[in-house]
Amino acid sequence: MAFKTDSGGSSPMADMNVTPLVDVMLVLLIIFMVTAPISSYPIDVNLPQPTLNPPENPKEPPPPISLRIDASGVVFWDNAPTPLGQLESLMRQTVQRDPTNQPRLEIDVAGQAEYDTLAKVLAYAKNADMDKIGFVQKEE
Repeated sequence: MAFKTDSGGSSPMADMNVTPLVDVMLVLLIIFMVTAPISSYPIDVNLPQPTLNPPENPKEPPPPISLRIDASGVVFWDNAPTPLGQLESLMRQTVQRDPTNQPRLEIDVAGQAEYDTLAKVLAYAKNADMDKIGFVQKEE
């Protein structure tokens, strides 16, 4: 702490030198940033693996299945209203037809739809072992 007198000279004025304090705080900040563990969450992704022998006559992919969730929470499987409880069995039947050549599931969700319905649909698709899932985005 340094004392100095103002230009009038009658009373001492106390000013604290904060430069060393700022230096120490910056060094501590850098140390904590470097040593703090970076939290990461692993996500399992099934990436295609390279093959030396490509298939000779690849199968034609089946037509995609459109699944639409409207704002009131009603689920439409290929434009037919479907109860949420029957959705997983429909997905399992679709996968069991040909597990190696599954149709793509195209999910279209209304902007006002509840997230809970979408979460259930995605859980059903995972439980049914559906591999090809996509989201439809409409331009406005």
